[in-house]
Amino acid sequence: MNAVLALADGRIFRGKAFGAQGEVDGEVVFNTSMTGYQEVITDPSYCGQMVVMTYPLIGNYGINQEDFESERPHLSAFIIKELCTAPSNWRSQGTLHDFLTKYGVVGIQGIDTRALTRHIREAGAQQALLSTTESDPVKLIERARNLPGLEGRDLVKEVTCHKSYDWNEGEWILKNGISGFQNPTIGEKTHFVIAYDFGIKKNILRMLTQAGCRVKVVPASMPAQEVLAMNPDGVFLSNGPGDPSAVTYAAENVKLLIGKVPLFGICLGHQILTLALGASTYKLRFGHHGGNQPVMNNENRRVEITAQNHGFAVEANSVKSDIDITSINLNDNTVEGIRHKSLPIMSVQYHPEASPGPHDSSYLFEEFIDLMRQMKC
Repeated sequence: MNAVLALADGRIFRGKAFGAQGEVDGEVVFNTSMTGYQEVITDPSYCGQMVVMTYPLIGNYGINQEDFESERPHLSAFIIKELCTAPSNWRSQGTLHDFLTKYGVVGIQGIDTRALTRHIREAGAQQALLSTTESDPVKLIERARNLPGLEGRDLVKEVTCHKSYDWNEGEWILKNGISGFQNPTIGEKTHFVIAYDFGIKKNILRMLTQAGCRVKVVPASMPAQEVLAMNPDGVFLSNGPGDPSAVTYAAENVKLLIGKVPLFGICLGHQILTLALGASTYKLRFGHHGGNQPVMNNENRRVEITAQNHGFAVEANSVKSDIDITSINLNDNTVEGIRHKSLPIMSVQYHPEASPGPHDSSYLFEEFIDLMRQMKC
C-alpha cells in the first residue's frame, strides 16, 4: 500500500506503508542512532512526533519485550528507508511490522530519509501528515499547515502514570547463557527515591535500582506535600515530551521541593528543574535526537558521547548566579547540565541511562547517590 508524507512547508515524500494503516499527524524529527529502534519507538518522550531514522535498515533484529522503554509505542509515526521483514536475532520475538500493526502505529518506508533529514536540518522540525488513505498532496499540505505545534502543549498528561507504583527491577544481564533483569534485594537498597513520571523510561528506573535505591514512581501532578510526606531521601525528575513551560504544575511542585530534598533531573526533568530555579527555556530548530551527541564537562574538560532526545533547551543567559552550568553541547553550545552551588540539586539534558548506549555518563547516578548520602550526614 502507498503512503504519503506531507510537511507543512509543502515538501512531499511518497513511499510504501508498513505497520498500521490510516492517517496521523505530528512534528517530524530525525534520530541519528544506528541501533535502538525499539527504545525509540517506546520512548514516551516522542509523544506527538513522527520519527525519521537516519540509519537505512531498520527491523533487522526484530522486536523483544526486554528492550522496551515503556509498555507501548508513543510516537505518532515511524519513517524509515528500508524495512527488514526477516529479522535475525536470538532474542527476537516478532517483526517490527507486526509490532507496529498491533499498536496502531503507521509507518512509511522506501523514501529518501537522507533528503528528509537534510530538509529538517535546513527548514527545521515541523508539523506533518502521514496518510495511507489520502493521496492528494495539496489537501494534505493544507491540513498540515493548520496543525498546532509543540510549543505551549502539555503532553506529559498523555504519558504519565495514573497511580503510584513501586519499581524493583535492575539492569539486564547475560550470565551463564541465561538472560534477564537483575532484582537486587530490599536489604541492599539504602536510599528511598521518589521518581516523578513525566514520561519516564524503564532503564532510568533500572539504573536507580541497580545503584541501591528503593524506587516509587508517582504521577506528574502529585503535590509536593504528598511527596515530602513519604520522607524520601531524594526525588528524581524524569524525561518526557512536549514544552516544559507548559507543564506549570510540575515546576510549581519542584519549587516546593528545593532545599528540602536532593533533586536529580534528566531531559524534561532538567528543563522543569531549571524553570523552578528561575531560568527559561526555548524551542530548538530541529532538536537533539540520537546516540552520538558530544557533551563537554566544564569541570574536568572531558568530552562524553551522549544519547539525547529533546526539542527544547535551557536559555544559558537565564541561568541564575547560584547555579553552575556543568556541561555544554559541543555542536551548538546549548546547556547540557547544571548544579546548584549550595543545595543538593543536579540535572542533565542528556540521558546517562541510555539504552542501548552510549554509557559515558552513567556515573551521574552515583553522583545522585552521593548527594543523598551527604544530605543524611
